[in-house]
Amino acid sequence: MVNSVDPSGIFQPLEGDDPRVIAGYRLTAKLGSGGMGKVYLSYTPGGRPVAIKVIRPEFSEDTEFRRRFKQEVQSAQRVQGLFTAPVIDSDAEGPSPWLATAYVPGPSLAAAVAAHGRLPVPTVLLMVAGIAEALQVIHGAGIVHRDLKPSNVLLAADGPRVIDFGIARAADATSLTSSGVTVGTPTFMAPEQAAGSTITPATDIFALGQVAAYAAIGTPAFGEGTSHGVLYRIVHEEPDLTGLPEELRELVTRCLAKDASARPSVAEVIELCGAASGQTQLRRPEEWLPTAVAADITTRAAAPAPAQTPPPPLEAPTAGAPAQPQGLPAQPPVQPAQPPTQPAPPVAPVPTALNHPQTPPPGFGPAAYAPTAPTAPVAGGPGATGLTATGPMAAAPAPQPPKKKRKGLVTALVLVGLLAFAGAGGGLVYAVMKGDGQKKSNQAADNKKAKNSGASPSPTEDPTASPGGDESNAPATPAQDPTPVDYKNINLPDEYHLSLSDEPVKPTNSDNDTNADFQYTDNSYSDDQVDTETGKLVLLDAGQEGSLDTCRSDTRFTETILTKQLTKGAQMCLTTNYGHVALITLKGYSPKSGPSSYMTVDVRVWRNAVQPKQDS
Repeated sequence: MVNSVDPSGIFQPLEGDDPRVIAGYRLTAKLGSGGMGKVYLSYTPGGRPVAIKVIRPEFSEDTEFRRRFKQEVQSAQRVQGLFTAPVIDSDAEGPSPWLATAYVPGPSLAAAVAAHGRLPVPTVLLMVAGIAEALQVIHGAGIVHRDLKPSNVLLAADGPRVIDFGIARAADATSLTSSGVTVGTPTFMAPEQAAGSTITPATDIFALGQVAAYAAIGTPAFGEGTSHGVLYRIVHEEPDLTGLPEELRELVTRCLAKDASARPSVAEVIELCGAASGQTQLRRPEEWLPTAVAADITTRAAAPAPAQTPPPPLEAPTAGAPAQPQGLPAQPPVQPAQPPTQPAPPVAPVPTALNHPQTPPPGFGPAAYAPTAPTAPVAGGPGATGLTATGPMAAAPAPQPPKKKRKGLVTALVLVGLLAFAGAGGGLVYAVMKGDGQKKSNQAADNKKAKNSGASPSPTEDPTASPGGDESNAPATPAQDPTPVDYKNINLPDEYHLSLSDEPVKPTNSDNDTNADFQYTDNSYSDDQVDTETGKLVLLDAGQEGSLDTCRSDTRFTETILTKQLTKGAQMCLTTNYGHVALITLKGYSPKSGPSSYMTVDVRVWRNAVQPKQDS
């Protein structure tokens, strides 16, 4: 927790009415507040900073808002773009709805202009092109941002990031809108939005023109003042573009057309940026921001997650003793006058559930998970990935919250019951033995397949062993990481695919094999793409480490990634239903003048790195 005032004013200390923990995320500082809620800094168990936005109470009390909020966040979680901050966790059902996104260490466009004035033309063009690419991905997921403005554009070292996309739509349906509350920021609204007409992707294009003008001029194109005055000018008057550089005039004026149908598409915006830059394709240099703005990035780099002393485990109260409130230190028991002749058996820790209706995605949020000094891992829990069950993410001591039932544990309990009551359960014994035999049969088939592929077979499941399975999307990891195998410079042609079980991994014609782990398609009727038919893909962010641990923990799953989202050097994690994990790095594409279409990739494979799905 921040105990002193940050000289930069970026990381503000928590105040009396600020929460200390949100669903297991321990809050360390306040980043800011807006019309929808407050934003706090927290950390994942692995130490990566995240921004948590907690919705204001007046919206939280509206049932329709909660329904829309849940729907919009689910849509936002499907957005995977190089210029968007991914949504990694959320809860629309708790006392205060919230969502967590990756923390971006960079000033907002609003803060940069306020501190350093207008931006140079090359920076504006690169920023607008990046925002346009973000809108391309957002609109592709069926979302209209509705509230694109300078404070929702963050300037990172490698390009802009668009945040809060689609969330404003949840507020449109609330009872607050009928009482005079305006959804969105009036200064950057489109005419149809100000008039209450139909909202389309073109609405975001108008806002993008406003953002571009603001960055280049230093003031809003339709001026400032009362909301009613600004909205009137947006609907009825022309923008004031005095001081706008000539290179940006066509781009801005076309985006600010009153008629939505006259505005350029996202693709046309990118073309206009390229033409204005005097290049056929924009190239983002290492230092795309002015020196003064770039210096602000270092001041916004979040400090490492604060270390915590692991709390003592909670123990079950003895019979007749009052229950100890959670979060308070246990009182030492009163010693009896005469010690008992036989020592009492140790009391097992009592698991308690956090009051949180949604379990966060694996690798995020639980209060009981955090990196600490080596301790005994919880069976079947985070101990398999190096995280312990006594971490300090919660403000008060809290054992690991119960999750979905572990299959190994259920089987073990059934077997114990059968041993105790064998005489009365013949039919049930047969059912359990039959199910266990089927498991072993499936395991043998998997081992045979792994043997044929050159990989080591997975061990036979022992139902009496410590439970390690989990029915969540993130599969359990083996006790020891497999050795990776690298395959360099694979030319993957159109309509061919890679199978991670092959040795070596090589392109295979899709007509001959239905197990397309990774496939490239050069579509003539739609956008080119890569996809998987046997697992899940994740497009890693720029700068994100391409490792087995990253591929295991990242849960931004998709089955299809458009190639226009991929730049040279982009990395993708692929996890198949058969338990194999791969890191795929894009090296480039075939020349347009060549006789065939293909993409070149490097593939690093960890075979049997996660628990395969039972139905695979």
